[in-house]
Amino acid sequence: MNKNLRTTALLVAAALLVPVVVASAQATTAAPTAAQQQSGPVSGSAAAGKNLYYAHGCYGCHGFNGETGTRLVGNTSRSLANEINFIAFLRLRADQAPLLPATRMPNYPENSLSDRQAKDIYAYIRSFKSSAPELKDIPTLNLILEAAKKPYKP
Repeated sequence: MNKNLRTTALLVAAALLVPVVVASAQATTAAPTAAQQQSGPVSGSAAAGKNLYYAHGCYGCHGFNGETGTRLVGNTSRSLANEINFIAFLRLRADQAPLLPATRMPNYPENSLSDRQAKDIYAYIRSFKSSAPELKDIPTLNLILEAAKKPYKP
């Protein structure tokens, strides 16, 4: 009975804490505006960054143009707001070894990727532009949307 009571107490405590933690996380990770995201200067070389992006396998998760997988285009993460944040993100992760490389971004301590190289990759990432068409210009999507407006007849 004591074990059941303790388990119940833990579940109640967790149920009460989850909304607080989620609300706190949402408040502290509010997405910056596009202007804030692009506010930092870019001092790296996008051409050199492109070579590093491919050499370090970034495309494996972020795609060749930053639009697939873990998207970089349109990403409003504070980690991409400027070079300083980007480098800090890479460095602060240095003590986090992923269990499986496919589940988390690899480690990039300074001895494996210099600040200059990180700035070059950042410059390349900042050069990404969306190539997605406007929704109105996707014929199949428009056909689906039109069909969805019609009443369902089995």
